[in-house]
Amino acid sequence: MALAALCADDEWGKSWADILQYRFTSDGALNGHAVGNLLLAALWDRDVDPVIGLDRVAALLKVVGRVLPMAAVPLDIEAIFENTGVLQKVRGQVQVATAQGKLKSLQLVPENPTALPVALTAIEQADWITVGPGSWFSSVLPHFLVTQQREALVRSSAKKIIILNLDSHSGAQADEFAGNTPVEHLEMLHTYAPDMKIDYVLIDQAELDDGQRLQRLVESFGGALHVADLRKSPGSLNHDVKKLISVLSHIMDKSLVG
Repeated sequence: MALAALCADDEWGKSWADILQYRFTSDGALNGHAVGNLLLAALWDRDVDPVIGLDRVAALLKVVGRVLPMAAVPLDIEAIFENTGVLQKVRGQVQVATAQGKLKSLQLVPENPTALPVALTAIEQADWITVGPGSWFSSVLPHFLVTQQREALVRSSAKKIIILNLDSHSGAQADEFAGNTPVEHLEMLHTYAPDMKIDYVLIDQAELDDGQRLQRLVESFGGALHVADLRKSPGSLNHDVKKLISVLSHIMDKSLVG
């Protein structure tokens, strides 16, 4: 959840971030859904304006920064997976995130929604844009399924950094697209944003298997590959925030110097 990632670095912010990211475990319709998503749905139903709802939760978390929605209407996500030769259509964030098989197609429902002007303005005014880390199918790729937003990202003069996940060795059962290589992650991203120039790709050193192939792919996108120690601890699937900040600061400072 983006809001949780931007929460205040104190006991209040961390506690509420944990609460909002808690996912229900049950046999009912709430299974797999996060508390934060339900709270946002309630606020959007009450206030109508999705930006107001996000701002209210941001105030609760004492967020540094601002989170903006991709579109002016509620969205769902639908995908088709191929598993042992059988095609299966699934709908919903949880269902897409947990579906087994190879992704064949991904789309939003409704298709081609109108992007919010405030989000497009934020993209236009940005100096840097980061993509990832996160669930590749249900969190990262959907940003490029809103046509106006994808076009704004492609058109933006901001430097773009792709931050790859830490799960290429964790096995497919761990999370969507986990167990797939960094090259496959970038190729999947390129499928949905073929015209977007990538300036930097950031990867943890333990994820680097076929470095030469990855290097060539990143260079074909117009970017540079940066390899660093980014994990909280050996084997962890979570980025160390301080390590990430240090590397990003280095990249940005180096870019400014030229």
